[in-house]
Amino acid sequence: MDLRDFINRCEEIGELKKIKAEVDWDLELSHVSKVTEEKKGPGLLFENIKGYDSPVFTGAFATPARLALSMNMDPGNSLCESAEEWMEKTIDELIPAKEVKDGPVLENVISGDAVDLNIFPVPKFFPKDGGRYIGTATFLVIKDPETGKINLGTYRMQMLDNKRCGVQILPGKRGERIMNKYKAMGKKMPCAAVIGCDPLMMMAGALQHEGAQSQYDIIGSVRGSPSEYMLAPMTGLPIPAAAEIVLEGEIDPNNFQPEGPFGEYTGYYTDELYKEIKKPCLEVKQILHRDKPILWATSVGRPVTDVHMLLSFTRTAMLWSDLAKMGIPGIKTVNVMPESAGRFWAVVSVKTMYPGHSNQVANAVISTITGSYGIKGVIVVDDDIDADDVQRVFWALSCRYDPKRGTQMIDRGRSTPLDPALDPDQSKLITSRILMDATIPFEWKEKPVPIALDEDTIEKVMSRWPEYGID
Repeated sequence: MDLRDFINRCEEIGELKKIKAEVDWDLELSHVSKVTEEKKGPGLLFENIKGYDSPVFTGAFATPARLALSMNMDPGNSLCESAEEWMEKTIDELIPAKEVKDGPVLENVISGDAVDLNIFPVPKFFPKDGGRYIGTATFLVIKDPETGKINLGTYRMQMLDNKRCGVQILPGKRGERIMNKYKAMGKKMPCAAVIGCDPLMMMAGALQHEGAQSQYDIIGSVRGSPSEYMLAPMTGLPIPAAAEIVLEGEIDPNNFQPEGPFGEYTGYYTDELYKEIKKPCLEVKQILHRDKPILWATSVGRPVTDVHMLLSFTRTAMLWSDLAKMGIPGIKTVNVMPESAGRFWAVVSVKTMYPGHSNQVANAVISTITGSYGIKGVIVVDDDIDADDVQRVFWALSCRYDPKRGTQMIDRGRSTPLDPALDPDQSKLITSRILMDATIPFEWKEKPVPIALDEDTIEKVMSRWPEYGID
């Protein structure tokens, strides 16, 4: 499946709206998208962008139905159900990706002086943004020069001019570690930015798996057959053969350029209080694109939008896989909440089996690769509550949680510099954490008696439901 297949499938199940009215790339497009996403509306295909003849697609993951559809799962799945299915498919042996020799991304090849990023309808999203952002739903393909492993990193990309993009590769991330290896070698880092592809590849770009040579290998395990890639003609890096747009070029580790600010997924500007700061710069040497390429974008900003659903899903899937590999029993559901910008709060539902079990689960979360970065709160609930049932989670915090008994404070944990809650005068890489045990203690001999509906009466009521005339 490529992006066009996904868009067609969304339309078939009523999850897509084609916008034929002329829309300006300057703020208008993003504002239409943002309002639609916040109301859980359909994905949008803008077919008439002012000054351009190619479309823009937004809202890919904004609902659980579209999220599931992108993975060939049941559109009726909840986010947790899709994450559990992903975890079960990828926890064991992966299906390696395979190379193909050609693909529709080669329909147009633009090189040298002809390279001009202005040919694409790149949106400006928010009034205080530093410019137009060509990469909001994109991943950067790079290769570790020591191990040969391929990394698909999801980084925002600002169009600095017609041939350069600022790339937000944050300190401590795998992309920075690879870039520093090229710096030590005195070389520029070859890169290929992919804009518009199989949505499952975008998800894989946000995931990690110890057994994968690249994130492309993860895709085949979800689909049940190998994912396909081709080698980009200039850099030789593996790219999706059916990608809409690929920007080939290189990053000079010694040449950073001002980038930002940008309205981040936290709902705030966090670039040094609106100041431009220098970031790695992708020098675009060659553009590959399909005929009438579809520019895939996301409005980002305040939760919940499609990027928060993507972040929530990928982190939920990774966290669930990490916990399963630890062998901790009783875990029912996991949810890194999209309402928490898809990063900062995790909820785990567990059937407690021994004293301290729920405490073990909470501590295990912040010991995982996923939970050790950015998470500032963990809530553990009993197995009668699903981790994505926010209404019941708050009920547990109200009626099962005792702050003194159920709270642990962790003074120091790894954070993200994008967290606007951190004191700007202090280190932006350290956060405190709270672990909240909202389960009924396993060791209590007398436990609260829950109210429950009578099962026989419920069966009778459901059999007569049409008679009641309740829609």
